[in-house]
Amino acid sequence: MRILGIDPGSRICGWGIIEETRSPQSIVHVDNGLIAPKARLPLAERLAFIYDGIKKIIEDYRPDQVSVEGLFYAKNARSALVLGHARGVALLAATHAGLPVHEYAPAQIKQAVCGYGRADKGQVARMVMAVLSLPEVAQTDASDALACAICHCNSYRYKNALEKSQE
Repeated sequence: MRILGIDPGSRICGWGIIEETRSPQSIVHVDNGLIAPKARLPLAERLAFIYDGIKKIIEDYRPDQVSVEGLFYAKNARSALVLGHARGVALLAATHAGLPVHEYAPAQIKQAVCGYGRADKGQVARMVMAVLSLPEVAQTDASDALACAICHCNSYRYKNALEKSQE
């Protein structure tokens, strides 16, 4: 199973692709990066740039599922609203491609990757590096996207194991 993880943002959108292998069962890093529209562009144009970037990633890497980081509670309403627009674009791109989309709260992702729901970005990055055997830490937003994909992979494994045990 190939999973695209997305850490949405209107200025920088992180993405990461992982693949679950069955023999031996492990998670393998495929690729990661950033979609970074020019900051001076109007919001609508930045969102279109992000949509096109995610669409291209889906075309190039053919993921089976998409995992998107959910909203967090922000003190600044405008920031939360703009982030919501970026999330909407990510959800739209994945849905238009016919892919199942799964959303996880930031604390869920941190818990799944680090074992602690309030881990800082550095801890998350180091754990992603360890889990995926990366030679160096990925850029912050890409690392967060990889963490989101790892979270979904672990969740999916757990759900499948639970379903099999109830048969």
